[in-house]
Amino acid sequence: MIFFNSIQTYIHNLSLPLILSVGVLTLAGFYFGKSMHFIRLPSIIGFMIIGVLLGPSLFGLIDLQSQEHLSFITDICLGFVALSIGIELHLTTLKQQGIGIILIILCESFLAFILVTFGLYALTKNLPLSLIFGAIAPASAPAGTVAIIQEFRAKGTLTKALYSVVGFDDGLGIIIFGFAAAIAKNLLAADPGGSTGNFWMIMLSPLKEIGLSIAAGIIMALIFGFLAKRLSGAREIFILTFAVVLLASGLSVYFHLSLILTNMVIGIVAVNVFPHTLIQKIREKLTDFMPLLFILFFILAGANLHIAALPSLGLIGIVYVLSRTAGLIFGSKIGAAIGRSEPKIRKYLGLGILSQAGVAIGLSLIIKQELSAFGPEGAAIGSTVITTVTATCIFFEIIGPILTKIGLEKAGEIAPAHN
Repeated sequence: MIFFNSIQTYIHNLSLPLILSVGVLTLAGFYFGKSMHFIRLPSIIGFMIIGVLLGPSLFGLIDLQSQEHLSFITDICLGFVALSIGIELHLTTLKQQGIGIILIILCESFLAFILVTFGLYALTKNLPLSLIFGAIAPASAPAGTVAIIQEFRAKGTLTKALYSVVGFDDGLGIIIFGFAAAIAKNLLAADPGGSTGNFWMIMLSPLKEIGLSIAAGIIMALIFGFLAKRLSGAREIFILTFAVVLLASGLSVYFHLSLILTNMVIGIVAVNVFPHTLIQKIREKLTDFMPLLFILFFILAGANLHIAALPSLGLIGIVYVLSRTAGLIFGSKIGAAIGRSEPKIRKYLGLGILSQAGVAIGLSLIIKQELSAFGPEGAAIGSTVITTVTATCIFFEIIGPILTKIGLEKAGEIAPAHN
């Protein structure tokens, strides 16, 4: 223990330049990720382990200040993940998937919300707290699912369905969160000491965010298309793509829009309006570029997963994990059955949508900040939500990618060479 503390103190006192730290993280993450293949686990598990080892929980090379300085990498990665999802959502493909994909998204999102809300209310008898947890439950982490699909070059109908679900369920999740949070706030405002607000204005907020995010995505896509007409080489196209994603992500952060939804809309407009040759050039370059982003993204995600939060999981965390898992898996099965989706989608899609991290933690931080205005009860709910969601994300970010890989293997959509 003394030896470990000495190493921790030494590393923490190194004060390495940030760019050198990024180099160390990339190198360590790359080789540790490759080592995961020997035990048949996805590379991103290795990236996250490196993040936990070098984060505040252990050696402290990525301390809280470094995490703050490097947070823009997370935004960039989420922007590219959203774009890569969007360019897979061709309207022709969605028509082929039929009403089933819409029913899957609706059923898995709403069943997760309902089961978590009822499960936690049965445990705590606290309706505002239960609604908040229920509202966060549908939020997924598309980066984990997309990373597995790209790493193992998965192809097939299940893969296409996963792209659709992890893309659109975040948009629906934001809407559910906005309305549920508005109801929770008004329940708290009804108590003595609560600061009241206009119910309908609060309810309008999520719809405004969704609408403006879609509008921003369409505008950025049209700008991209106008500029791309004058370019021909794949390298030039990718430079333009990179700039557009950074602009869209930056504007989303600045104006408090949905970064994921804005970039996803850019991809949707692009794949349905722009020439096929242009989309192929973007896809090819994204395939080469995104593995580097995934290394840094998941290392930083690992650094944010504080081991000290695990003991605080408690009964609330256990009920949240079980009810969310049941809601997503059984909801996807019900939606696929009603929509008459093919058998492998019914059986395995639910395994690919369990990951949860950035969006959920972001929503938790928003709630913690907003509920502080509602007296001691609001502050207590905010603290419970952020602590529990942070702890449960450790579980979902580890088990989610593993189950995604298992589902794709069982569906026969991962080539044998990549097993």
